[in-house]
Amino acid sequence: MIKTNRVGKHTAKLLMASAIALTTFSGSALAAGELHLYNWTNYFAPDLLERFEKETGTKVTVDNFASEEDLLAKLQAGGGGYDVIFPGSTTLGVMVEKGMLAKIEVSKMENFKNLLPAFTTMAGDENRDYSAPYMWGTTGFTYDPAMVPGGKMEESWKAIFEPADELKGKIAMLNEMSDVWNAAAYYKGIDKCTEDPAEAQVILDVLMAQKPDVKLYSNDGTIDRMVAGEVPVHMQWNGAAHRVKAKKPEVVYVYPKEGTTFWTDVIAVPKDAPNMEAAKTFVNWMMSPEIAAMASNYTGYSNAVAGSGEFLKDDLKADPAVNTPAEYNERLRAYKACSPASKDLREKVWTKLKS
Repeated sequence: MIKTNRVGKHTAKLLMASAIALTTFSGSALAAGELHLYNWTNYFAPDLLERFEKETGTKVTVDNFASEEDLLAKLQAGGGGYDVIFPGSTTLGVMVEKGMLAKIEVSKMENFKNLLPAFTTMAGDENRDYSAPYMWGTTGFTYDPAMVPGGKMEESWKAIFEPADELKGKIAMLNEMSDVWNAAAYYKGIDKCTEDPAEAQVILDVLMAQKPDVKLYSNDGTIDRMVAGEVPVHMQWNGAAHRVKAKKPEVVYVYPKEGTTFWTDVIAVPKDAPNMEAAKTFVNWMMSPEIAAMASNYTGYSNAVAGSGEFLKDDLKADPAVNTPAEYNERLRAYKACSPASKDLREKVWTKLKS
């Protein structure tokens, strides 16, 4: 997922809603046919799909990707025929730059007025022409106290980049380039958008030194892996941590003190979407409070829709992995749009790490 998702705190004036015949679900205004979604695995509530089908008469199918690199590669190759996709902030910016998305003018949709002010704009889509927020959260790590030395781990990336001897070979990391790069950058006090090859080498050195201690890099199965006790600690998105905690209450989600990525995943529409009207209807529908809450209740992540709180499950509101404690706010690091030179360094480091 990261996932991602990754937003800065900006505010913008709401634009007046224009006449778009897709903001209600009555009579002949419904967009029928089929709607094809491309999303992270296990990241959309089946009940929501059924509800959308019932309310609109549109049949929905979902395919899954394992990483944002896979999402971008598939769309660049012209494959899939998808109507709605769920990229993170970084990938969204690339897609906007490359002209891969439809300008659906989200800011003019009826339900845009429901968004929290911090989410009415974002880097790479300042006017919300191309995307609506889906879920937002953080990237930290989760550990099982019963499986780590002394029952506690330091609130630092050091705990997984320089693990205790008992944890070597047992660390699980996400298989997500941006999240792994960012964590190492935070740990070494390096700007995650650095263009300095020497600093990129420092990041690579951290990751290569850790590599023998890593059991696997994976975005899939992070929840089941922790619940089953296959690994004692897992770099993880906070929504996944929440779902682990539901089955294993003793686990701890850590916001590392050097910096914790704060991300946003969005909903967007490819420029050649086969069912453009149904896609726009879906995007608007997802910005309604009850629908956004249903998505959060399933994924374990927060949403960006005001008024959704009354529909959220109590355990979601009570979990510090989801409802970030105020004392950790200063640890959150927002998404930054990095330069092509910086992205090139990141990709070179990732390629060397995974080779």
